[in-house]
Amino acid sequence: MTQPGEDAGNRHSSHGGNSGRNAHDGRGAARRTVLGAATLGAAALGLPSAAAAGGPAPSGPARPAGPACRRPTEQPPPRELRALLREIDPHRIEATVRKLVSFGTRHTLSAQDDPVRGVGAARDWLLAELRRSAQASGGRMTVELQSFVQQPAPRVPVATRITNVVATLRGSVTPDRIYVVSGHYDSRNSDPMNATGDAPGADDDASGVAVVLELARVFATRRPAATVVFAAVAGEEQGLYGSGHMARTYRGRQADVQGMFTNDIVGSPTAEDGSRDPHTIRLFAEGVPTSETPEQAEVRRSVGGENDSPSRQLARFVRDTAENDATGMRVRVVYRRDRYLRSGDHVPFLQQGYPAARFTEPAENYAHQHQDVRVVEGKQYGDLPEFCDFGFIARVARVNGAALWSLAQAPGTPRGAVIRTTALGNSTEVAWERGPEPDIAGYEVVWRETTEPEWTHVIPAGNTTRHTVALSKDNVFFGIRALNRSGMRSPVAFCAPQA
Repeated sequence: MTQPGEDAGNRHSSHGGNSGRNAHDGRGAARRTVLGAATLGAAALGLPSAAAAGGPAPSGPARPAGPACRRPTEQPPPRELRALLREIDPHRIEATVRKLVSFGTRHTLSAQDDPVRGVGAARDWLLAELRRSAQASGGRMTVELQSFVQQPAPRVPVATRITNVVATLRGSVTPDRIYVVSGHYDSRNSDPMNATGDAPGADDDASGVAVVLELARVFATRRPAATVVFAAVAGEEQGLYGSGHMARTYRGRQADVQGMFTNDIVGSPTAEDGSRDPHTIRLFAEGVPTSETPEQAEVRRSVGGENDSPSRQLARFVRDTAENDATGMRVRVVYRRDRYLRSGDHVPFLQQGYPAARFTEPAENYAHQHQDVRVVEGKQYGDLPEFCDFGFIARVARVNGAALWSLAQAPGTPRGAVIRTTALGNSTEVAWERGPEPDIAGYEVVWRETTEPEWTHVIPAGNTTRHTVALSKDNVFFGIRALNRSGMRSPVAFCAPQA
């Protein structure tokens, strides 16, 4: 049953930052500056602040219960982003899901030359849809079939051609910087090797592919500064084969992929017991990097960086840019690589050293995924479109769109962020490399207590590549982010000790 409600959250406040004094006034002054900025932002909008009212402010469905002031790192959506998000259409998303289901099965080992049934029919339809979107791009979006032959392997008994359908929207300023969004278009039923039986795969994962197609459509008419890639991958249910090939291809080219999101099972907010959470999406983000070397592990253990991987910074950026009234969603970040002992298409990117994370609905209903379509004692099993909520999928698409647009328009994540360790002392000097973007306006130092999950303080550092903060590196964590002349901020780069 579809319930495409489009409730928006009631999230208001201003962009809270710190004055340059914070670098010299110490932790107390920095804390007072942030509180003052947040309180002023609430007052300017006629809302009581948490500090002024003595308790939490009213909340809407887009945010968890908490104080009225925003996190100091948050970025309110600019007008152009709001316009983009308004174009996301739940009716188009529904049409995509139902079309993919109509192919009967999209099992990776199913027919590749049948025009109406099987993975090949789905592949050809996706190619046509993405090419249709690319027509509006003025030549900036190109579409390709990324095919390879997978030799016999687990769940692939014979050599099988696997094909990803990929649309690339080339950036207008820094095209070598890349962000990827994906969903997998293959499906399965109760038997992972059954390539002929019906496997509708509405939630898993026509829903994620519908997010990708809708984002490709609305992004095609825009000019992001960095390159954005929209991918419908295959072979996920057999072992992440399509995304694995894609990630290895990027690594072989030494491509600068600075962020990747997979959308897998994003079709419903309804749990097995019937409870609903229609304004929450989970985002799984690893702590210790999958690709960490022994040398990097030694540094991490020394400084305590288990919660500061590039993927965790990417997840924090998603909350900062996509948890607001323009999406109507709360982003529940889960500090795991994926669901318990499970995996998804972001993992091959993590294995290649790329920051990546997975979007998944708030509570899965296992009767509606990886199941033969059947009725048992009055209970319907099977991954059918009637169990999808297309308004919910549209809101998930808005979360993805807000994060991707903000990533592509902001400067890239700073490189070479370090804490200088040549001398002992109770102040901290941080340094970083200047980014290649022509419109960089400056940098900000962020910091937090070691027990805090989010960055809590922001210190403007100016248009420079080093800054000294009157805080001991022994007591807090530091990071660096870049901002451009439009006020867009990059993800944070965690400051490691200088080699």
